[in-house]
Order: sequence, then structure tokens, then C-alpha cells
Amino acid sequence: MPFIDCGDLERSITQVLEPRISAAMTGFEPFYVQHGPFERETKRPAPAQPPEYDLAFVLRADERIMWPLEAKVLETPGAVAAYAHDVENEFLKCRYAPFSSSGAMLAYLISGGATDAFASIATKLGCELHDVVEHSARPNRVSKHTRIVPTGKLYPSAFNCYHLVLEYPGLSRSRA
Repeated sequence: MPFIDCGDLERSITQVLEPRISAAMTGFEPFYVQHGPFERETKRPAPAQPPEYDLAFVLRADERIMWPLEAKVLETPGAVAAYAHDVENEFLKCRYAPFSSSGAMLAYLISGGATDAFASIATKLGCELHDVVEHSARPNRVSKHTRIVPTGKLYPSAFNCYHLVLEYPGLSRSRA
């Protein structure tokens, strides 16, 4: 088991995922995975910092194009407010994944089950979560949305959000 810093669960888990994803890749993919890349397309005026993804698959042919994964720790299946906030205010307002018609949310679930977390996510987002048929054995779903595209931008308006729940029973946030 890799070391997980319980004082910083989200970053710690995400950081150990990157090399494991890279190791599973063949090296011939048209993309690479990166922890913490910046989305410069939607950076607000200085002194603002650009949005930073937890993980992203970056297209080798045009590194401006990224397929991001945003991670959130869920203490319980019902604790989805911050998770839903990122879907609604980052992905669906084109701040995240402006050039992509999809992106992903990772839930690091500390207690409870993935099925209950999916039910809470669907309720909070007010949408249906559909099975991903190609990967039915994995705890994942997809939701379909229409994004609010900023005036003058040609970003895709149809957006699919993939939801993956990874269970981490026995972990807890350090309160120190």
C-alpha cells in the first residue's frame, strides 16, 4: 500500500494515481497523463492563477487540449456538495475542459458504498447517471449535460461527465 498523507487526502491519493496510470499505458497513446496541469485557456486576468486539474490526459499533438479528472474526497456517500459544485461551476461553465466534450470526476469515498454515492451525486446534480457499458465492472457512471459556452467561444456545448468512485475504507482525514 502506498503512503497516503491523511492530512491531505485528495492530493496524496491523486499523486499516487499518476504513476500507476502511466505504468498501465503502452507509451503509444496520443496523450500522456499529468498531475496538476494548468488550464491556461480559461485563466482570468492577472493576478489570478489558471485553473489546475488534479489529473489530466494531455493530447501530445496539441497540449492545450486536455481531458481532465477532478478529484474530491467524500467522507460519506451523501457528502457531495463540493463534488457537485465542480461539475456545475467548473465543467458546465467551460472553465474546465473548454476544448473537450467530456471530463471526469473522481470520488475518493472514505465510508459507505459507491452505489449510494452515485445516488447522491445524481440527486444533487439533478440528472441521471448512466452505466458505462464498456466498463460495467467498474464503479463508474456518465451524465449528459449542456454547457454554458461563453460568448464568442466555440467550445463544445454538449458535455459528458464521467463519474468514478474509488472506495478507501479505513482511511480518514487527519484532524491535526
